[in-house]
Amino acid sequence: QVRLVESGGGSVPTGGSQTLSCEVSGDTYSWHCMGWFRQIPGKEREPIAGIDGSGRSALAASVKGRFTVSAISRTNTENSLLLQMTSLQPEDTGIYYCAAARYCTGGYPSLTRITWGQGTQVTVSS
Repeated sequence: QVRLVESGGGSVPTGGSQTLSCEVSGDTYSWHCMGWFRQIPGKEREPIAGIDGSGRSALAASVKGRFTVSAISRTNTENSLLLQMTSLQPEDTGIYYCAAARYCTGGYPSLTRITWGQGTQVTVSS
């Protein structure tokens, strides 16, 4: 089992930058894919960033060129997952969820046996 705790959400003006962090602890060596999903009001939760155990990353078209995902392995049981966001727009407003899975599908954590963080609100004001 793994535990995920996000931090770093809040309000930011249009065009601003923000970094979200996710502390992943527990059975991290068995969970080979981590990533970020977001849920915009009125829409389903969607994947926006993923990174696998080899460091290969994937970004959704809507955030490519503006967002960067990275992972830091701190110990055998603790990892940090970062989402660096730049050029934020009002349409980026939503709840951002950190996620981990045993493998990736299409570059993002597979929805099969996925573990979620609690979510953090990001609000981009116009």
